[in-house]
Amino acid sequence: MSVLGEFKTFIARGNVLDLAVGVIIGGAFGKIVTSLTESVIMPIVGWITGGVDFTKYFVRLGDVPADFKGDPTAYADLKTAGVPMIGYGDFITQAVNFVIVAFIIFMIVKAVNRMTVKPEEAPAAPAGPTEVELLAEIRDALKARD
Repeated sequence: MSVLGEFKTFIARGNVLDLAVGVIIGGAFGKIVTSLTESVIMPIVGWITGGVDFTKYFVRLGDVPADFKGDPTAYADLKTAGVPMIGYGDFITQAVNFVIVAFIIFMIVKAVNRMTVKPEEAPAAPAGPTEVELLAEIRDALKARD
């Protein structure tokens, strides 16, 4: 089989197409959730915590360049300037984002499982005789033959 034929067979598999659709939808869904987190949830969390902006939490590991023309307390400005930093506030934001995505996916899967039509279970076949009952029948048949 040629490489082109193998590729066609590979692409035609249902699970490959399902995966591709899942990745595309997942990317779009991720953008929606990121927007929800950054534009709705984190401002509410900041409001509850007294106006705390998590992106301002970082540890600077290196010096600010002499030609730096930004806010020395702004994570984004320092990051653009190439200053080495640990942005734990950004990590907190991303962790909250992950929890939100995981919860929403859990709720979607739960809803789909409820909506999915379960195939009706076929009535169980009547239980046949047990081994003891079969042995008793054989014994009785043998006695009756004599």
